[in-house]
Amino acid sequence: MASKAGDAAILSNLNPAQQEAVTFWGRPLLILAGAGSGKTKTLTTRAAWLISEKGIPPQSILLLTFTNKAAGEMKDRIAKLMDPKDAYPPFAGTFHSFCAKVLRRDGKFIGLSSNFAIYDTSDQQDIVKTIIANLGLDKSLKAPVALSMISQCKNELVSALEYAEFTRGEFQKKIAKVYLEYQRLLKESSALDFDDLLTETVKLFKTEKDVLNKYRNLFQHILVDEWQDTNKAQYQIIKLLTGRDHNLTVVGDAAQSIYKWRGADYRNINYLQVDFPDLKTINLEQNYRSTQTILDAAHGVIKKNRSHPILQLWTNNKKGEKIKLYQARSELDEASFVTEEIVKLTSKNKQSKEYSDIAVLYRTNAQSRVIEEAFLHRGIPYTLVGGVKFYERKEIKDILAYLRLVANPKDSVSNKRAEKLGKTRFANFCQLAEKIMSDEGRVLMDKKELTTLDLLDKVVQTTKYLEFFDQKNEDDLARLENIKELRSVATEFPNLFEFLEQVALVEAAQSPKNSESSNNGKVTLMTAHSAKGLEFEVVFIVGLEEGLLPHSRSLMNQEELEEERRLVYVGITRAKCLLYLSYAQKRLIFGQRGSSMPSRFLGEIPNHLFESSALVGIKKNNYELYDIDF
Repeated sequence: MASKAGDAAILSNLNPAQQEAVTFWGRPLLILAGAGSGKTKTLTTRAAWLISEKGIPPQSILLLTFTNKAAGEMKDRIAKLMDPKDAYPPFAGTFHSFCAKVLRRDGKFIGLSSNFAIYDTSDQQDIVKTIIANLGLDKSLKAPVALSMISQCKNELVSALEYAEFTRGEFQKKIAKVYLEYQRLLKESSALDFDDLLTETVKLFKTEKDVLNKYRNLFQHILVDEWQDTNKAQYQIIKLLTGRDHNLTVVGDAAQSIYKWRGADYRNINYLQVDFPDLKTINLEQNYRSTQTILDAAHGVIKKNRSHPILQLWTNNKKGEKIKLYQARSELDEASFVTEEIVKLTSKNKQSKEYSDIAVLYRTNAQSRVIEEAFLHRGIPYTLVGGVKFYERKEIKDILAYLRLVANPKDSVSNKRAEKLGKTRFANFCQLAEKIMSDEGRVLMDKKELTTLDLLDKVVQTTKYLEFFDQKNEDDLARLENIKELRSVATEFPNLFEFLEQVALVEAAQSPKNSESSNNGKVTLMTAHSAKGLEFEVVFIVGLEEGLLPHSRSLMNQEELEEERRLVYVGITRAKCLLYLSYAQKRLIFGQRGSSMPSRFLGEIPNHLFESSALVGIKKNNYELYDIDF
């Protein structure tokens, strides 16, 4: 046991709510930790306190989180707080790494070999593609779609046999056939996928009580980070491990649950209160990151959600500058505004920012293109997080290869790429290219009666390129949005040769040789999803328009709309000092310029928090038509 002085030292840098969370004992504990409230510090200090004050051996503490990086950071923090004589830190790792260890040790009780292979996404794709081809389903079902459905089933603990038994529709029956064969081949190969690591651990703990009791006795206390991101399988693992002793601490915030498409279920926070009636809840609402103005803006948005707890964040930081709202004429004007503001912010003076202090957030990766080009034009160095630069994305490079061959049939690099996309596809394309490059076709191009957009559409249609994608797959939808964005670029350059010249100039500017940054680092470009867990001095959120943020797929579903609102909340709370919000009155969509409505989320932010009165008309828009729960 540590001395009172030692205990006081551990708690010395914590606020009262954090201290209560660290030292609470005797019942399961839920820590609702708002953005920037020091949750990692609280969780790691609690682990150190359990070791020093409650005398729990470090190896008897299990700390689970969602990324190896987070686990490593927690290990380091705990080690610094621990007494040097406690040589071994607690087990800190991801759910998947923990389950892999359990199954290698005790999976034999449910028929698993200790040397099972773990198949990654690429391995899974190869297997499922083969299965689909063998079943004769390749024209009606794509591997990513099938794998996504299978993963959803596993996250919900629905086995292949159970899914096959209860399916009714034709599409579901096809998935069931693939699911059954997929599991058979995995078993035949003595392999598991990442979802199996969770489901097989649930199976082991449910069927082998001696094994379950061994792990219950081994771990005297369990701590889980990012509870709002857990799925049903992960919830069951924790529920089974916790048992009667209720030796559980979880940290989460439903307002930051933005990964439903990965299986995350923020309702697991509510389920805790049902499964553990004596659950103690402690709120961490003091924010150490943002100004009060930024926190009030975030609260104005998130308080509209009705399905989960809402924390009222406050701070001892300054009230801070008001939020800057920009009404852009177009997406080009919006990108220009962001660019010029960054130039001002980084100009050399006492208040200047480094490039690395700044982030630009958007809803979809396709939105990065116009910002990338504006940055390149002004010489602003940037890094793209969680994505590939626009003209380096596979689907863009594929279509550009076809268009380059139209312009130059001797282009061997483009020829090689186009051939790899399929022999029949390439043969059809060659016939089209021949017509386009005929004398008649060239005359039409010269007269701009056959524009770049026309050519792009003809290439996509003739090659049936869109057959590569499935509307039910999240990744494929993102790729389709990129293709639509390329159509928007094509409208700006009606002449094919001018279009390809512009693309080449952008690609050259993006090359490593020409994109070396100064010591000031780079501006970060990323989706709001990728920004979770990060913070920046200055944040720009662009494209705050109906159909974009919130996304069009969410407008008729209350649950989806609430997730979009949480996404905006996460984006806003990444900002420490300055927050810029913007929307475009008109935006190129599918190659056509259409009018946009400002996002309903702008109207939910109190008007007095904005620097200007640019909100005229926003609050008057009636969005209630869309707030229907189907």
